[in-house]
Amino acid sequence: MAWWSKTKKDKKKPDEVKKTKRPVPSGLFQKCEECGATVETDRVKANLWCCPQPQCGHHFVLPTEERIKLTVDEGSFREEDRLIQPEDPLEFKDHKRYADRLRTAQKQVGTADAFREGMATIEGQSVSLGVFVFEFMGGSMGSVVGEKITRLFERALERRVPAIIFNASGGARMQEGILSLMQMAKTTAALARLKEAGLPYISVLLHPTTGGVAASFAMLGDVILAEPKALIGFAGPRVIEQTIRQKLPEGFQRSEFLLQHGMVDAIVQRADLKATLARLVGLLGPQAGASGSGNGDPARA
Repeated sequence: MAWWSKTKKDKKKPDEVKKTKRPVPSGLFQKCEECGATVETDRVKANLWCCPQPQCGHHFVLPTEERIKLTVDEGSFREEDRLIQPEDPLEFKDHKRYADRLRTAQKQVGTADAFREGMATIEGQSVSLGVFVFEFMGGSMGSVVGEKITRLFERALERRVPAIIFNASGGARMQEGILSLMQMAKTTAALARLKEAGLPYISVLLHPTTGGVAASFAMLGDVILAEPKALIGFAGPRVIEQTIRQKLPEGFQRSEFLLQHGMVDAIVQRADLKATLARLVGLLGPQAGASGSGNGDPARA
């Protein structure tokens, strides 16, 4: 005799079975690239977008708005030049028109282009601050990004305050051709004027900082900081290996490798970054303001 028997009441229709399944909401979990653990997104956010697993601490890409909030004094960031809009002078098109890519990115990210800048305070000290928006076309640098970076340096010179840039970029924007490459010289020239006035520039290298951005102002800071294990360099390691046909050293182009070879001054954990910047601004800012030879008014700093 069977221990059980099927009846019509036991049978469920396929539609009824499907209704009992609950889909997992998207974005509820994050997978750590370093340790491979799957952790709740809320725990990652609460840990400053770092992996909460013991002995890991992997730094996830931090959303731009969160980066600003984490770095500056609450409510102190006054954004400038928000209305500058990118154009399509070359009428560039691959499998999609550049103009369409811009509109899509602007709608998804909520910014006009891949850089935000303005005045802020860090522990009460005024700075001219800029942050790359990596969510916008990989933080690529076109004419608008170059113009805003130039204005950031010029504003620092005018008000005699330190300049700080958080760099995260895939490099010059190919859809603007030579116009994007020109921004390397333009921004570097503005930075040279800032340095001639004796005012400090602190460059913070995030993951990734590559291409024309790495080959210009990103690596020209008076002090260069980096987050742990950020990819930093001109060409990516895969491209280099294919070009020279050699295996690259372990950890090549990561923050720790660059620190070992004297390319960056310090690797700073995200939780310590605001305090580190405040200390550097305090050490460099007043001395630079007193000895600089620019035309700005020291009283405005």
